[in-house]
Amino acid sequence: MAASDSLKWTAQFTVTPPTRTRKLPGDKILLPPSALEQLLAAAPIISSSPETSQSLTPQFDPFNPHTFAAERRARELAADRQQQLPQPLTFRIVNTQNGRIVHAGIREFSAQENEVVMSPFLRQSLGFDDRDFQPRSDTASRKTDEIAEGESQDIQDEVMEEGYQFPTVTVHAKQLPKGTYVRLRPLEAGYDPEDWKALLERYLRENFTTLTINEILAVPGDHNETFRFLVDKVQPEGDGICIVDTDLEVDIEPLNEEQARETLKRRLEKASSAPGTKDGSSTGGKLSVGQEVNGQVLRGEYVDYEMQDWNQEQALDIELDIADDADIDLFVSPFSDRQRARPREDEHVFGDFSSHSPKRLRLQPTNIELQDISSLYISIHANSHYPRESGVSADGKGTPMIFRLRAINVPLTEAVATNDAEVQEEHDSEDTQCKNCQQGVPKRTLFLHENFCLRNNVVCPKCKNVFQKRSPEWESHWHCPHDNAYGNDTASRSKHDSVFHLQRTCSTCNYEASNLPDLAHHRTTICPGKIILCRFCHLAVPQQGESDPDMMDPEVLLSGLSPHELVDGGRTTECHLCGKIIRLRDMTTHLKHHDLDRLSRPSPRICINPNCGRTLPRKSGSSGNDSLGLCTVCFGPLYADVYDPEGKALRRRIERRYLSQLLSGCGKAWCGNEYCKTGRANAGIGKGTALSSKDAFTLVKPLMGDIAVGPHEMNAAPLYFCTDEQSQQRRKLAEMLAVDEQGSGGYGIPWCVAAVEAAAGDVSKATDWLKNWAPKNAERSR
Repeated sequence: MAASDSLKWTAQFTVTPPTRTRKLPGDKILLPPSALEQLLAAAPIISSSPETSQSLTPQFDPFNPHTFAAERRARELAADRQQQLPQPLTFRIVNTQNGRIVHAGIREFSAQENEVVMSPFLRQSLGFDDRDFQPRSDTASRKTDEIAEGESQDIQDEVMEEGYQFPTVTVHAKQLPKGTYVRLRPLEAGYDPEDWKALLERYLRENFTTLTINEILAVPGDHNETFRFLVDKVQPEGDGICIVDTDLEVDIEPLNEEQARETLKRRLEKASSAPGTKDGSSTGGKLSVGQEVNGQVLRGEYVDYEMQDWNQEQALDIELDIADDADIDLFVSPFSDRQRARPREDEHVFGDFSSHSPKRLRLQPTNIELQDISSLYISIHANSHYPRESGVSADGKGTPMIFRLRAINVPLTEAVATNDAEVQEEHDSEDTQCKNCQQGVPKRTLFLHENFCLRNNVVCPKCKNVFQKRSPEWESHWHCPHDNAYGNDTASRSKHDSVFHLQRTCSTCNYEASNLPDLAHHRTTICPGKIILCRFCHLAVPQQGESDPDMMDPEVLLSGLSPHELVDGGRTTECHLCGKIIRLRDMTTHLKHHDLDRLSRPSPRICINPNCGRTLPRKSGSSGNDSLGLCTVCFGPLYADVYDPEGKALRRRIERRYLSQLLSGCGKAWCGNEYCKTGRANAGIGKGTALSSKDAFTLVKPLMGDIAVGPHEMNAAPLYFCTDEQSQQRRKLAEMLAVDEQGSGGYGIPWCVAAVEAAAGDVSKATDWLKNWAPKNAERSR
C-alpha cells in the first residue's frame, strides 16, 4: 500500500482522564476495539504478491528441489486478496477547542468505548492540563470514581448531567512519510551530554513513532537531567514524519544567537577548568602492564585510567602509593557489554576505601566479572564527604594530593600465596617477650625495658597495637563497634562511618542500601538504571525494561537477558537461512538448530567425471547412470535401450567413447580433458603429436580395468568424459575453493561442487553457501 490517503478513517473520542489509566510513553495512544473493526473495514483490499524472497513453508531448504512443490502451493494460497492495515499505523489528533494538532502511534486497542487514552506528552502537546479533567461538583467527582471502578455507562451519563464534560478530540488515520531529517533546537543553553547520538536514538526509538512540527521533546539524560527540544524542521516537508524503520539524520542547532553564545561560554568555562592544569587533577589516560604513572588529584575529583592489554591468564595487581597518607580511594570496573560506566564511589565492581598506603587490588583470572571484557577502567578518587583537613580551601579542593599507580601481572604461583604475607622475625634464643608490648627483648635488659615500657607505652586490648601514652594517635585511636575496623584519627573514623554505616539511596530506583559498597554493588548488578549495551538494538540503554510475564520463564532467566533485552528481543526478524520469522531473543537458539542440521547433513553426491561440476540426487536408483556415478548429462551419450544385465554392452560403449575422444577429439576450444585429443592439445600434452590407435588403446585399457558395471555394483573409478563449458568451469571453481579453504579446516570437493552449482558459478555466493550449509572437515572429525 503506497498512497498516503489509501486508508480513510475519522472518529471523535472523549479523552480518558489520566487518573483512570496507566501511563503511556512518548506519542502512544489506546483506542477502543471498535476502532480496530472500523479501520479494518476501511482498509483497502490488496493482493499479496507470491513473488517474494521470504519462504512460506517451515524448514524450507532453498537448495533442496523436493521442497519446491510445497512452497509453490503455499505461495498460491498467499496470493488471495485480503485486507491489510499499513505498518506502522499512525494517526493525526486534533483538539477541536484550540485547533492544536499532533501525530501519534497506536499502542493497543484496549480503551473503553468512545474513549481515547493518550500519553502525558500528547495531552500536553494538545493543550490539556489536569484542570480539564476536574469534576465541577462533589457528586460528579464521586460518580467519576465509580466510572474508574468499572461501573456502567449510565453512571457516566449521570456525570455529564451534573455539568461536567470530558474534553474531546478528533482522530484521523494519517500515514506519514518516512523521515530522513529532523532539526532540533534546545530550549535552554549549555546542553552538553556525553553522547548525543545514543541518547536521542534510544529515547526516540523506545517512545516515539512520529515527530510533529513545533512539538516539545523532553529527553531524559543519563544523570537525572532533562533536555528540552523544539522540533523545528523535518524532511520530507510537512506536518510530521514517521521515524520507524528509517535512517534519520538529526541536527541540533541553537534557538538564537544569544543562546549559542551562552552555550559556547559554558563549554569554554568547562574546558578551562578541565584536568591537566598545574594546580588541578591529572588527565589520566592509558595504562600498560608494568608502567608506573605519577599523578595528582583534587578533593572530590576523579582521575580515570584505562587498561586494555594484560595477560588475562595471570592475576593482575593494581597498586596505589599515596604521598603523606592522603585520603585517596581506588576503584576498578571492567568495561564490557554488561558494564559501561566508569568506576565511581557509588558505582564500581572492585574498590578499596581503606586509609592505609599502599593500596592493592588483586584481580584473579577466574573472577566471573573479568570474562568477556574489552578493557579495565581504573579511577583514583579523593573523597570530599568528610571533615576538611588543614590547608583545604573553602571550596573543598585545596592543594592536589600526590599518588603513584602501577599494574603488574602476578604468576599463578605467587598469586596463590597470601597477599600480605608477614615476615617472621628471627629472635635470638636468649630473647624473652615483654609482657606489655609483646616484643622480643634480651633477657639481660628485660627489667630496664619493662620499666620504661610500662611508664611510656600503652597497648590497645583489641588490636594489640602499641602507642605512646598521651600521644595524639592514642587519644584518637578508635574501634568500630559494628565490625573489626579501627584507626588513629577522627577523619578515618568519620570516613569509615560514612562509607560503611550510613544508609544510602540509589538515585535511579530509590533502592535503600545500608552502606556505600552495598550501593555500588546494587548499581553494577540489578539496578534498573545500570547502563548496558543491548545485544539486539546495540544501544547503550538502562537494563530495566517494561514488565513482562515472560521474565519469570526459566528459559529466559537462564539466558541472562536483562529486562530491557527481554522486551527488545521480543521483536521479530527473518532468518537469513530459512526465511522463517523468529524473535530476536530466540535467534541464537534457532541458528544453533541450523548448525546442528549443517553438521549432520550427508555429503552430496557429485558426478564421478572429474571434468563435470554437477551433483547427483541424494537417493540413488537402479538406472545405469546411478550405478556408474555419472550425472544425466554425462551419461546421455552412453544410453541405449537394450537389455544388458551383465553390462558388457555398456563397457563397449564406454570404450568406444574413450577411443573417439582420443583419436578424433571433441573440437571444443574450452576442453581440458586429458583423455581427449582436443583437451590434450589445449593443455600442451604430447606436444601436438597425434595418438595412434595403439597408443590410444594403451591409455584406455587401465581405465577400463577399474570400471565396475555388473548388477548391483557401484562404480568408484573416475570416468574422463568431455562436458560442456559451464560445467567444466564450475568444477575448476570448486577445486579452487577447496584449495583456498584448506587453511581454515577446509571443505571437501563434493561440498564445493554443490556450493558452486547452487550459486550458479558466483564465487562469493558459493563461499556464503559453504558457511551456511556445509560442515568443515575438522568439524566432521570431532
